[in-house]
Amino acid sequence: MEDSNLSNEYKIIKFDDEILREYDIRGIVNKNLTVDTAFTLGIKFGNIVFNETPNKRIVVGYDGRLTSFSLAHALIQGLIQSSVSVTTIGLCPTPMLYFAIHHLNIGAGIMVTGSHNPSEYNGFKMVLNNEPFYSKKIKDLQNNYKYDSDEKKMSNGTLSELNILDEYVKRILKDIKINKKLKIAWDPGNGSTGVTIKKVLSKLENSENILINDEVDGNFPNHHPDPTVPKNLVQIQKIVKDNYCDVGLAFDGDGDRLGIVDNKSNIIWADRYMIILAEEISKYYKNAPIIMDVKSSNVFFEEVIKMGCKPVMSKTGHSIIKDKMKELNSPLSGEMSGHIMYKDNFYGYDDAMYVALRFLQILSNKNQSLSKIMEQYPKTYSTPETRFEVDEKRKFSIVQEISNRLSRKNVKVLNIDGVRVENENGWWAIRASNTQNALTVRAEALSSAILKEMKQNIEKELKQSGIDFKFSF
Repeated sequence: MEDSNLSNEYKIIKFDDEILREYDIRGIVNKNLTVDTAFTLGIKFGNIVFNETPNKRIVVGYDGRLTSFSLAHALIQGLIQSSVSVTTIGLCPTPMLYFAIHHLNIGAGIMVTGSHNPSEYNGFKMVLNNEPFYSKKIKDLQNNYKYDSDEKKMSNGTLSELNILDEYVKRILKDIKINKKLKIAWDPGNGSTGVTIKKVLSKLENSENILINDEVDGNFPNHHPDPTVPKNLVQIQKIVKDNYCDVGLAFDGDGDRLGIVDNKSNIIWADRYMIILAEEISKYYKNAPIIMDVKSSNVFFEEVIKMGCKPVMSKTGHSIIKDKMKELNSPLSGEMSGHIMYKDNFYGYDDAMYVALRFLQILSNKNQSLSKIMEQYPKTYSTPETRFEVDEKRKFSIVQEISNRLSRKNVKVLNIDGVRVENENGWWAIRASNTQNALTVRAEALSSAILKEMKQNIEKELKQSGIDFKFSF
């Protein structure tokens, strides 16, 4: 990892509390997240790796954002100073880092990524002893290790570089069999899935592939890489329609979330395509627990019960769901944002390319088009998962205020994560995002008229807490 423009002079700093989020560290580069932040994290997390892992080794990767390389460089310098052995796999999607941890039997890793956040953001996802490092553990990084820059007690660690692309591609294609010819549109969104996708497609049998936006570009010149936002899927919808594709597949910036478009260019949200994935799982497991988060459709929970599986509603958050999967021994789980985790024949983490391949395998065994398959499930009217910015210091208190008001009303409220208000005609939900300075809202109803009421309920509750939000669709 060489670049003559990079400095090796970094300093230990106090983290801005705002960047220490629930699932990762994330902030605005050169505002509350800098190369000194990265170096400090290297020192602090490196100290944990040195003291709490058997082999004192760690894997580092980084996504295609313009700031990721310099942050990774500073991070690695801190890790080396903490006496750990660093293996860097370079520019890659986040799932390839997770794979490296398992494949190399290292157990710890840090991915430099801003995920789906706007381009001015960046951050770090961490793994320790093959488990997500999140919540209180992240908060404790602020004070867990006192470092004196003049202290000479620490010895230097080591740094090595490794290319594992071939091994990664071989693993995710293992046991995947496409049983009939499919025409597929792919959109990595200029994110880091672009590193892997051409090699995957070159080895994917029985497929005709149309690939767009595969060059990794941190400017994201075509659209922002977040497949939960409808406008980001307009381009692939047009590709599918114009080329009569069977399916369109879109990825987020670091390749751990999947968006799907059917053969008629309809967006299939994750809580709907998870029904198809769950149907396959129901053939292999009896009464399998399958987890989805609180923003997911009632249709998912009802259909999964019919299949003989056990649906579990969870808090939002891929790290939370991964822990819940281990607890319940779940073979498949996910969340509305498109983080889907397979434990069946895989590792239990979110790899959007692997999920895409499993989905294609299932689709190739069906006699109907994807749009026809989806028509068999009950039709509802819903909003997408909708995020909007609020003051970081206010976001949790806003949700608490709404929860307090609802407790005085005669309504059914689930407080698993934020508030989810349910009745016989549908539901609406408001929660605070753990990855952005934002609130997330969603509603689902049995008719468009009832959905309008649900949306008005959301807007009314937010207005009472001083938030002027209106649905734009």
